[in-house]
Amino acid sequence: MTISTGPGPVQLRISELHDLVDDPALTSMTLLNELAGRYPNAVSFSAGRPFEGFYDVADLARHLATFRAHLEDELGLSESQVRRTFFQYGRTKGFIHTLIARQLAVDEGVTVDPESIVVTTGCQEAMVLLLRALVRDDRDVILAATPNYVGFIGAARVAGAPVRSVREHEGGIDLEDLARQIRTARREGLRPRACYVVPDFANPSGATMSLAARTALLELAMSERILVIEDSPYSVFATDDARLPTLKALDEHHQVVVLGSFAKSAFAGARVGYIVADQPVTSNSAPAREPVLLADHLAKLKSMVTLNTSTVAQAVIGGYLLENGCSLRRATAREAEVYRRNLDTVLRSLRSVFDPAQGVSWNTPAGGMFVVLTFPFPTDDAVLERSASEFGVLWTPMHHFYDGTAGFRQARLSFSVLTPDEIALGVQRLGDLVRDQHARHLVRPAR
Repeated sequence: MTISTGPGPVQLRISELHDLVDDPALTSMTLLNELAGRYPNAVSFSAGRPFEGFYDVADLARHLATFRAHLEDELGLSESQVRRTFFQYGRTKGFIHTLIARQLAVDEGVTVDPESIVVTTGCQEAMVLLLRALVRDDRDVILAATPNYVGFIGAARVAGAPVRSVREHEGGIDLEDLARQIRTARREGLRPRACYVVPDFANPSGATMSLAARTALLELAMSERILVIEDSPYSVFATDDARLPTLKALDEHHQVVVLGSFAKSAFAGARVGYIVADQPVTSNSAPAREPVLLADHLAKLKSMVTLNTSTVAQAVIGGYLLENGCSLRRATAREAEVYRRNLDTVLRSLRSVFDPAQGVSWNTPAGGMFVVLTFPFPTDDAVLERSASEFGVLWTPMHHFYDGTAGFRQARLSFSVLTPDEIALGVQRLGDLVRDQHARHLVRPAR
């Protein structure tokens, strides 16, 4: 490495750092945050943040007090033990694992061993740990429905996990293409290890898998001997009549690894997620030892990354769960109503602003936080900046979710933090952008 030695600060060359630091997949979130900061008055459909209207700083102290009472009254911890729990290094696998297991049982009807749960620093850490454990070398590959969550794309890059794209349609991952991609990978001498899916109101597409598709996915995974990685942070917001069992609830053979998060349900600032990895792992050594859980191996990796998840953050989330009977559905009932209202407002506004002659179309998800628009012109980062600077509206170019291989005429709209009036104004500004593109003769009129 060459370091400048002249007067002034030390300088490094980007070519002397790892390729990841300048990887476009790792910079898309930074771009959106930077644009939002530069154009604070723009209506932002970009960030998929949870609704903020019900937050109260005073709740944090109450959650902590609730969890402290739980430690003292239910678990019988002494004052010094409680103090140590809050202030000292914590158990690597986390100490709210029993409450998470209870929440899964209450909300999803899923029974898991609390020891199969590793509490992580957000879901991003869970992704990196799992992918790092599954991928031994460049022959191991992960399959993923595409378009794909940007965070998973980035986690795979950081973990050195090659990802193969699988088509997605309105009903979620295309199972025929998944089978085809698995066969193709094996013909090339590769080892497909797992398939990543978001079965409920997927980010970014909003797609939801039917019950039949979920069952078929598990059957395919069983026959092909691969794991299924389930990431479903939006399922908690489904209406009772639209609720479908999670893949883990249908899992009879420990095929499914669950990535969980409290970012969309409780609050993102806690940075608390978890992973359910109840797969037994046998030893190659002789004499044969009792298998241990995959969760235990992930905990060893975590001990060298973050050591343990913040004890204070865990305590706040623990109190939040206890106050709501360990039910996220109960805890987020108000937020779920906001998201349903906002989705209806987005779709109604789109219908009122755009007519078929403008060549703009969109999908109609049954829930979640996202709608995808298709435009008759490119929606790259340059158009996004012009949209923000001249028309006061931000959105996310879909090519970020395709890792730069497709989606160049699409945009994701996230409506979770906006009011109905802001949504209507933002869609109107999108209409102004489209009309301006037509006026510049950048779009051929529809016939």
